[in-house]
Amino acid sequence: MGKVIAVYSMKGGVGKSSLAVNLAFEAARTGKALLWDVDAQGAASFLLGQVSGGKAMKIFSRDVDPADVVEQTAHVGLDLIAADLSLRHLDAELAEVGPKRLHKLLSRVADDYDWVVLDCPPGLGTLSEQIFRAADVLVVPVLPAPLALRTLEQVRERLTEVRGKKAPPMLPILSMVDRRKALHREMVEEHGGWPAIPHASVVEKMGLERAPLNTFAPKSPATKAVRAVWEQVLGAVG
Repeated sequence: MGKVIAVYSMKGGVGKSSLAVNLAFEAARTGKALLWDVDAQGAASFLLGQVSGGKAMKIFSRDVDPADVVEQTAHVGLDLIAADLSLRHLDAELAEVGPKRLHKLLSRVADDYDWVVLDCPPGLGTLSEQIFRAADVLVVPVLPAPLALRTLEQVRERLTEVRGKKAPPMLPILSMVDRRKALHREMVEEHGGWPAIPHASVVEKMGLERAPLNTFAPKSPATKAVRAVWEQVLGAVG
């Protein structure tokens, strides 16, 4: 079964979907990868130039097999299960079908891949707990601010409550770092072991290119930062 990398944050607007797309692209360079977009906003799907056929929720309600909605992307070795707005009711659906529904669905497709990257919606609820149960590693983008660190600890505590001693590694990533700001520089220095992704226009350009950073800006600092994240993921899963 392929390793499951969950890109997750309790808060929105932290660069989560762009990070998920870029990590999935890096994963596809080392093996066959699937990006599963479970965020109703569908940002990761959009950034890969694709939209859902309207079946995203039907996967979870047992009407559609996930393997039947896998799409090839324009990038070698990278497939996608796209999201759509029907997923806005996913928490309620999962509350009805049991605590391991996502894990069981992943088992149907993960054998066909070396890596499965989940782009997870923000929030803490039924879906996040299923993500915690299914993930082999949790990548958590964090804004360089004290309140974000408090949120990070809440995630860590809940992850431990759900998985106990079997909790997967949690990798905090400083996201949208502006080194012109003293507080951001201080946070980077204080957490020197955390990769830091800059707040750069080239990341925003992904929305225009509808492609991962490495395809149009391979030498940018943001791309190098993503590679640093990927190296930590590889180290975390052994």
